[in-house]
Amino acid sequence: MTGEASGIVLSKQDLREVTAFAAACAEAVLEVFEGDQPDDLRPRDAIDAAWEFARGGERGKALRDRAWAALTAAKSADTAAAREAARAAMAAAGAAYLHPLAKATQVKHILGAGAYAARAPKSSPTTIGVLVPDTLSRRCIVRRRSSSTYSNASRRRRVAADGLVS
Repeated sequence: MTGEASGIVLSKQDLREVTAFAAACAEAVLEVFEGDQPDDLRPRDAIDAAWEFARGGERGKALRDRAWAALTAAKSADTAAAREAARAAMAAAGAAYLHPLAKATQVKHILGAGAYAARAPKSSPTTIGVLVPDTLSRRCIVRRRSSSTYSNASRRRRVAADGLVS
């Protein structure tokens, strides 16, 4: 980090909650990628690594490498829907690297997996109707319903980005 003060405090538990939300979103559309590329395990590995961190594991090179591998898998997918699903997996693994900076670039760490996952079913005529956005939202949120940490971290990020935190 550049050493700038942001006014945002994120605990490791906050990062775990954000990562769990991202993993739940990516997992909801993993079948889209696996239907396109059934022998490619890179997005699944990235989601598994995200869950491992969310459940108490440590961040490290393996998590980062799996995120990059999922991005590479996205580039090799045959359909737009599969590419979006693989990007959701990449974003899930990358969510663990959210920094407490009041910058718009950090929002992708919180919402990237959900945004890519929401676009996956819409990207291909063969997947339209498989997972409507309302269903996706329920899948992502129901898995994290018991925790308020995600919404608290998201709110702190939003307030800081608006310049309301010194």
